[in-house]
Amino acid sequence: MKQTTEMDKIQHNMRPGGITLKGLLGTDSRKLLDILIDDDAEVQRIGTTHEAIAERMQTLRDQGMRGLGTCITVEDHFEVRVDNIRGKLPCPFEDGIFEKTFIQVKNTRNNREITYTDLHIHMIKTHGFYEGKGSSFRLDPHALVEILEIPI
Repeated sequence: MKQTTEMDKIQHNMRPGGITLKGLLGTDSRKLLDILIDDDAEVQRIGTTHEAIAERMQTLRDQGMRGLGTCITVEDHFEVRVDNIRGKLPCPFEDGIFEKTFIQVKNTRNNREITYTDLHIHMIKTHGFYEGKGSSFRLDPHALVEILEIPI
């Protein structure tokens, strides 16, 4: 499959200085289409879907909103902190604008934690995009499944 000119434009949006100072691709030099195909294959190998991952991220975000700005316990073993920072970020796929909300989740059973944003939830659910390898905010599908205890 060949990357389209539309995908080239989206990938351009993801470069440093496009939507964020450091960009969304990190050190990943692959075409966007290849990044999406590889992450999709990994999610399939794990035995889940992008939608299931994003829905779990959204559920913990929504529960964590009760303590906006403070850490609260959710489901007995997740410590969740949601912080809303002034401003918004557009999706590089050009299909929405999202609040700058950071969600930190610590699973006290396995002592692992992860941080993600509202934009991550959208990009994973709608586009299957976890950011490029080497990106400061890349989310590893395996880590998401293990930390957030996503059923497979």
